[in-house]
Amino acid sequence: QVQLVESGGGLVQPGGSLRLSCVASGLTVSSFDMAWYRQAPGKEREFVARIYWRGPSTYYADSVKGRFTISGDNAKNAVYLQMNSLRPEDTAIYYCNTVGRVYWGQGTQVTVSS
Repeated sequence: QVQLVESGGGLVQPGGSLRLSCVASGLTVSSFDMAWYRQAPGKEREFVARIYWRGPSTYYADSVKGRFTISGDNAKNAVYLQMNSLRPEDTAIYYCNTVGRVYWGQGTQVTVSS
């Protein structure tokens, strides 16, 4: 019943930008602290960004701080990740989930390459 659908990934040049979307069904995102994670080839899945609805306030991994911005839209039951100044090391599959990491979707592939 619960489904998180990520979209917006693609192939971009270094220094480019992408906006990822996460649309939820069977779950109200405003009832959970939400986060983005990513997994690069041969590496463990890692935390990218988190949003707390109080404020709202946000928290980012050091590797993306100053370049990525997480936000949400209660009316659309969605969470977004604006990614700027992309680097090859940002290449990964990106997933959204609750901070509790209970639900995983298919993710969306981001590839940063010349």
